[in-house]
Amino acid sequence: MEGGGCVIEKIRQLLADGEGRTVEFKQSKTDLNKDLFESVCAFLNRDGGDLLLGVEDDGTVLGVERNCALKMKEGFATLANNPQKLSPPFYLSLQEVEYEGALLLHVYVPPSSQVHRSKNRIFDRNEDGDLDITDQQEAVAELYARKQSTYSENQLYPFARMEDLREDLIARARRLAVNRDPNHPWGELSNEDLLQSAQLWQRDLRSGESGYTLAAILLFGKDETILSAIPHHRTDAILRRVNVGRYDDRDDIRTNLLESRDRLFAFGEKHLPSPFQLEGNQRINVRDILLREIVGNLLIHREYSDAFPAKFVIESGRLFSENGNRPHGHGLIDPNAFSPFPKNPVIARVFKEIGWADELGSGVRNLYKYSVAFSGHEPRLMEDHRFRFELEMEVSKESSVATTPKTGETTPKTTPKTESTTPKTGETTPKTESTTPKTGDTTQDKVLRILSKHPATTRKELAALLGISVDGVIYHLTKLKHARKIEHIGPAKGGHWRVLQGGSGKNAKVGRR
Repeated sequence: MEGGGCVIEKIRQLLADGEGRTVEFKQSKTDLNKDLFESVCAFLNRDGGDLLLGVEDDGTVLGVERNCALKMKEGFATLANNPQKLSPPFYLSLQEVEYEGALLLHVYVPPSSQVHRSKNRIFDRNEDGDLDITDQQEAVAELYARKQSTYSENQLYPFARMEDLREDLIARARRLAVNRDPNHPWGELSNEDLLQSAQLWQRDLRSGESGYTLAAILLFGKDETILSAIPHHRTDAILRRVNVGRYDDRDDIRTNLLESRDRLFAFGEKHLPSPFQLEGNQRINVRDILLREIVGNLLIHREYSDAFPAKFVIESGRLFSENGNRPHGHGLIDPNAFSPFPKNPVIARVFKEIGWADELGSGVRNLYKYSVAFSGHEPRLMEDHRFRFELEMEVSKESSVATTPKTGETTPKTTPKTESTTPKTGETTPKTESTTPKTGDTTQDKVLRILSKHPATTRKELAALLGISVDGVIYHLTKLKHARKIEHIGPAKGGHWRVLQGGSGKNAKVGRR
């Protein structure tokens, strides 16, 4: 149930503003209004919007009958995925909101990159409500042209096949969605149906072509598929504190968006401090929330037709990110006068379904809120043909000596504790002498040496031996994997890594993931 202070404040603001191009009220006390999906269709076709059930047209709160709420929520979710009611289907779900003693049902409908129909009619939205434009050929043509030209993620690849995608990544997305919502429809869908439900397979009604889209390839494509479809795709993560003329650490990321997110997150966790603060009774990691927004923005709202390489850069005294952009305004963004515009709504929706992003517009608010909590400074967000986020940070002694310019690797800050690596039955305890660094050793050299000699070493044990975090271990394992120095054998749990090069044992198996 939605019920936090931010949600209540948003509902209060929607009621105060009244109905308009992006807000629609429905009485719906005991059942769904018959014209409800006309509004859903219109929002999808235009700029998105908020639907509130249990409210009169004039904003008077009636509330939904509590014993009918569950039936209405289930009916709405079913109809949103029914092509007879909404075509193509679009996964949406109503959320309960307690507001001043009344129960309301709320859903935010994002703008879609496709043209939708309800009962085989096309609806658009203006200030007066929902408009049936099915028989207005000029308006329909304009709608199709706007969708196709605005969203490069819709570019079709008719010859792409399922074998060009990674089914393990699709399974991961399904698992993340179901973990958030056990009743999520992706849990019951085949891979092909899931991709169609997420609008990653489309048909161009003008040309007759159909196939997987650029969004599908970016999200779930094999590396060679991505390289073939969009060879300039690249995200550069750079640490530049000591060796300011070049870099102290770098990750050149040219892979799918799910693993790009993992690697960017690990890079930030490795090189940024992690202050905590209390929100209500909950202790939160400010760095992780800020990273979620920075990385999400870098991947979700990028203009992928632009060959400009996206960057995430940490320097002494500041961090910034920048990426290619299709601007809808120019200059500094004012969070108090900001109208969000979706850049890649299909990609954004997948990230939202798996819990990696929130609704449109919340990211900018969170960037301002948590930037101040993280560094004491407000960020600068610049909207132009390059979108840029920049944040000043205080320089600490710890950060200024965290890296060695010769190797670019983080110096362990703590002495490894052997007691933290107590083996399970049948396992060999990694000995501390096996990790004694040699001259010029990098962290990854140490990882390879440990894993070659002690195949059962876990990530947690590696972290203790190296004096870095588990996230740092994951970061180095990922880099070694992409450098083809190790490979994973067997299932995610209980499987093993195999050293391909750089270890002391030829083709040695290495620890459980």
